[in-house]
Amino acid sequence: MSSAEPSHSPGCLIEARDVVKSFGQTPALRGASVSAAAGEILAIMGPSGSGKSTLLHCLAGIFKPDSGQVWFDGTRLDELSETRRTELRRTAFGFVFQFGQLVPELSTADNIALPLLLNRVRRKTAYQAADSWLKRLALAETGARRTGELSGGQAQRVALARALAPRPKVIFADEPTGSLDSLASENVMDLLVGMAREEGTTVVLVTHDARVAAYADREVMVRDGKVTSPLDPVDAAGRHAGAEVGSQ
Repeated sequence: MSSAEPSHSPGCLIEARDVVKSFGQTPALRGASVSAAAGEILAIMGPSGSGKSTLLHCLAGIFKPDSGQVWFDGTRLDELSETRRTELRRTAFGFVFQFGQLVPELSTADNIALPLLLNRVRRKTAYQAADSWLKRLALAETGARRTGELSGGQAQRVALARALAPRPKVIFADEPTGSLDSLASENVMDLLVGMAREEGTTVVLVTHDARVAAYADREVMVRDGKVTSPLDPVDAAGRHAGAEVGSQ
């Protein structure tokens, strides 16, 4: 890094700065900037096709931006090799997707232990950790069952345990309740937020659902590939209050 190149913003654990990303001739991000502090729960909102999931994938090092910068814990993530980014995704990042993306041929305990085994944790230790997470998420009786036999809410709780088991610094959650009914959604979000608070984990949450975004410390909006309305909690509360007064 040259001496003239600015470092990541103070207080940020993860940050995208002026990120541009296209797929062929189709632009997905047009200079998007966003950041999250350690332990913060950030909701990225936006309509379908706005670029919010692409932004999450750039923050997670899955996509390399065409231009701009992505910082994680003081390091330029976008300049790392694919091998190093893959290592970070195994150790420092956890992922929860809309449909869980569990391995259906494996049991729930196997799915939770899998990232630990990939990180060369001893088998006994990995399965002890899996059992512990199953108990914490009220799933102890499902440990030997294949994930295809679980309800949608149960499967997402397993996905949450799998993401948290390696004790990551950041959880990336892409529409984690999109396939669930309202009761199961509340249950998964209560667990996600509660566990993240307990572990001190940063959460970057992509959603189009205002009820899900309300669990976050802060919300930003993505429109046409740009972060257009970053609001801190005080500003957001003030605007909501103003809207309520104006509607009366």
